Amino acid sequence: MGNEMVTSAPRNCRVGVDIGGTFTDIALDLDGVLHSTKVLTDYAAPERAILKGVKSVAEMARIKLSDIDILIHGTTLATNALIERRGAKTAFVTTEGFRDVLEMRTENRFEQYDLNISLPPALIGRADRFTVRERIDAAGKTLLPLDEVTLGSMIDSIEAGGYESVAIGFIHAYVNGAHEVQVRSALLSRLPHLSVSISSEVSPQMREFERFNTVCANAYVKPAIKSYLDRLVVSLKEIGVGCPVYMIHSGGGIVSVKSAAEFPVRLVESGPAGGAIFAADIARRYGLDTVLSFDMGGTTAKICLIENQVPKTAKTFEVARTYRFRKGSGMPISIPVVEMVEIGAGGGSIAGIDAMRQIRVGPHSAASEPGPACYQRGGRNPTVTDADLILGKLDPDNFAGGAIPLSIAAARDAMQREIGASLKLDADGAAYGTCEMVDENMANAGRVHTVENGKNISDFTMITFGGAGPLHAARLCEKMGISTFLVPPGAGVGSAIGFLRAPFGYESVRSAVFNLSRFDSAGANRLMIAMQDEALSFVAGGIDTENPIIDRTVFMRYAGQGWDIPVALPFHGFDNASADRIRDLFLAEYERFFGRAIDGLEIEIVSWSVKASSPLPDVARVVAVEGCRTIEPPTRRRLFDAGSRSFVDAGIHEREGLSPGDIVNGPAVIVERETSTVLTSSFTATVQTDGCLLITRR
Repeated sequence: MGNEMVTSAPRNCRVGVDIGGTFTDIALDLDGVLHSTKVLTDYAAPERAILKGVKSVAEMARIKLSDIDILIHGTTLATNALIERRGAKTAFVTTEGFRDVLEMRTENRFEQYDLNISLPPALIGRADRFTVRERIDAAGKTLLPLDEVTLGSMIDSIEAGGYESVAIGFIHAYVNGAHEVQVRSALLSRLPHLSVSISSEVSPQMREFERFNTVCANAYVKPAIKSYLDRLVVSLKEIGVGCPVYMIHSGGGIVSVKSAAEFPVRLVESGPAGGAIFAADIARRYGLDTVLSFDMGGTTAKICLIENQVPKTAKTFEVARTYRFRKGSGMPISIPVVEMVEIGAGGGSIAGIDAMRQIRVGPHSAASEPGPACYQRGGRNPTVTDADLILGKLDPDNFAGGAIPLSIAAARDAMQREIGASLKLDADGAAYGTCEMVDENMANAGRVHTVENGKNISDFTMITFGGAGPLHAARLCEKMGISTFLVPPGAGVGSAIGFLRAPFGYESVRSAVFNLSRFDSAGANRLMIAMQDEALSFVAGGIDTENPIIDRTVFMRYAGQGWDIPVALPFHGFDNASADRIRDLFLAEYERFFGRAIDGLEIEIVSWSVKASSPLPDVARVVAVEGCRTIEPPTRRRLFDAGSRSFVDAGIHEREGLSPGDIVNGPAVIVERETSTVLTSSFTATVQTDGCLLITRR
């Protein structure tokens, strides 16, 4: 970068970086002015794409790299390692008699009548699972001390096996993790090079299958993630970026690189969490209480419910589901997470023909290497991006700001060869079928997700972002019966912008059973203080520890039930009257969930959550403006309109050239550097004062 273009250091310069399966998104906020870019993800060395993108946005902003104050990063690397089984050679150590919990899973059959049901293989194979004789009961009392003979034999096996990482998960360690700590100390004293994870620190929650699986996942990805984060920090310093580097975690908060390297399983949904924060921020600005966040990138699509301007959260989720939309068919991870449904339906998702001669899209992706056929980088399989290009949704000469020229001929050849020839369709018909299939898959996912939460999807406003989200949002809304959607400025790099708007925060979750009829207020106070100290320790330096925001939640049920519901606690200390107050809160929440409470049953708390975070900044409320002038398109191109099922002459508008109050009627395409917003003939867009496109059905 030439010295003549560099200005003095700004007061506030923040950079968000999101590594996706196809693109690495970079967003730089310079005193409220946004600069962004997309760079193809480098699978061999992901940090190289980050360095390239950070240099690019710094040049756009005319600043020196040393002027960057903070860099916040989210990544799908941990997720991809779990899905593709590309982790460290890992051993699992557990209590004698529980070696096969990972294989046995739970009693649930997610597809009850499928005689050929295919369960996901255990992350750690049986030959790599070892046992130690010890036992702690559900109250945390030691029933059988740690046996030194089996401990020594296990360490011999670990050493002989040449393992890089070890996961330790003992029965009831969520109550008392002393034996896990002892085994870790014994392993490291003999094998100091080992990476060791223990379940009482990674996920101190009841239900051993989920807890064991979570600590195994943490150990499996820990060496690779730690190595990557170390390389990233060093590489950034080498090019002049000496600012602190933080990570966004799956719960939507920001933590240090050191914490992220120790508990990388918390990064599994970090990228999508940033997108949900981005959508929640827009919902706050517009005062929207029922929002469906739709994030479609190059590899996956993510749908999240945002109610009362807060993303819906959970304390468990699944990755790598083997059956579409089926709970229980994936790998359970017990950590706090922004709850969403994720499907393999991104721009790079590969289309093909199944055994019933139907078009199927995903979950496999062409990603960035080799990429869709139209990228001309060696890819030969047809993808959603190829279909979008054929149907006129993309400009072949202005994709990613012109950085990646697209070949319509290559896209048509792949679509005709792999799909059209089998179904006796031309390339246009095959492309239409591909887009309809991917849109229907996403619409189904949205319907299922809202129904599971007891909601009517047509009551929601959609906020869409991601490189491919605005391309498909209008058709998706038609299918789901949604009448309004918003496309914010910077939508193409929405998750990276979301990182910049995320609070510093960490959530401590532990299981500890407290029956309300014999409630131990002193024990509850000790537990809450310990959890608050833990949460604050993970965000030290990032928030005002004198006046943090502390949210407390308990997960409760009637005694004997198999599952629990979250109940927010509006107080921070417990006394003799607390049990009655908690009971009233539970009954009200239970009735809200299920319609009626049940009289005369024992009630118990099974898990506790304490979240420490920095306050969200105040936002200026946006008053929606009505359109005052219809803009005639400066240019037009051939676009397939799904409503009329025909190609039409559609207007092409540059988003930068539009002003608040401008109206764009569909069919049209509103183009910008990182994405394009496609309006079908049934939608009209009105530009708002903050630059959002408010799109409504005519």
